[in-house]
Amino acid sequence: MKKEVYSYFKQTQKVYLSTFGEKFPRVRPITLIYLEDEFFIATGGDDAKVKQLNECKNVEFCLTLNDSENEGYIRGAGVSERIGAVETKRKIMEVIPYIKQFWDDPAAPGYALFKIHLQEIEYLKVGEWLAKKFKV
Repeated sequence: MKKEVYSYFKQTQKVYLSTFGEKFPRVRPITLIYLEDEFFIATGGDDAKVKQLNECKNVEFCLTLNDSENEGYIRGAGVSERIGAVETKRKIMEVIPYIKQFWDDPAAPGYALFKIHLQEIEYLKVGEWLAKKFKV
């Protein structure tokens, strides 16, 4: 099932990311980066989600799936890790072009990169009614 689920991921896709801020969960659309079987989030260093991820590393994203008549989803839950290694940040910049629209230097203080270490996936296949969970 893992192979089937991972086949939906492209290098970049819009997902809905949930973090925890002050009193409530916070959900927003973001671009999830999938590279070499790893998941990343690139964002501005001053964004609210950076503070939230620094305070509570638990994170979940939801990728919606659909065909012409039905819907499904992939929910990924895990722990975020802020990446400080300039070589990793540079690699992501070289492969994912949109990042260079915001930062031209991988060491730029405004460029925050997080890796998501997935622990669990919930998968609702398009057209089915029962989701399946598995550990990653």
